[in-house]
Amino acid sequence: MTEAYENKLTQAQIEELAAHCEKAELEAYEITKITDDYPQMTYKDAFDIQWETRRRKEERGHKIVGMKMGLTSWAKMAQMGVEQPCYGFLADYFSVPEGGEIKHDELIHPKIEAELAFVLKDELKGPGVHIGDVLRATDFVMPAVEVIDSRYKDFKFDLKSVIADNSSSSRFVTGGRMADIADLDLKTIGVVMEINGEVVQTGAGAAVLGHPAASVAMLANMMADRGESLPAGSFIMIGAITAAVQVEKGDAFTVRYQGLGTLSGKFV
Repeated sequence: MTEAYENKLTQAQIEELAAHCEKAELEAYEITKITDDYPQMTYKDAFDIQWETRRRKEERGHKIVGMKMGLTSWAKMAQMGVEQPCYGFLADYFSVPEGGEIKHDELIHPKIEAELAFVLKDELKGPGVHIGDVLRATDFVMPAVEVIDSRYKDFKFDLKSVIADNSSSSRFVTGGRMADIADLDLKTIGVVMEINGEVVQTGAGAAVLGHPAASVAMLANMMADRGESLPAGSFIMIGAITAAVQVEKGDAFTVRYQGLGTLSGKFV
């Protein structure tokens, strides 16, 4: 496993691949997965590419407004042949107002996922963060819908390529009702996703690593690998409670959360 913590790419290659992935995101076109051209790349290389993309956005004046976890169901991990989920960052322009319009032409092949978001009142600093630490440090939870849009052709990728592509992050919607975690059973909380009035997905909180707070704990511990923490006030999307559903221009979605209200939006 030590291989994962070493770089096999040069700094110049990391910068070049960050620019390559980000250009595909900003101009909405498909690319082939980067491990096809760089089969030697490691997980450290992949995260370095993501953090370089983050640096590029901040350098241009964008703010990082949150973090997200991806591939957080055990079934999805087994299907992908990976041992752990991945994370990505959320930039300011990813945010879409509740009930707002999402420009389909700015994206490649978007899909939506129903999620929850945790907002922290205390810092979480790994390693060794567990569910109890997360519950203690959480200010409130609220509903969130993530629009994922892998830049890779036909949404086909491996874990290293998807990490480098900021874990397919593109847009998100949050709102509904905030709630104290003491008032919720996070494992059994139910979610219903509708597109154009038709129910397309249902799910429960336990779909996310058995317990939604486990996703936040894992993120804090993964951040610690880079000497980073999750500061107080962090907004963290935990990963999909439902399977991702492809959306087309003109589609309207509504996601209903047990005890947390609804979120909606439209692709135009």
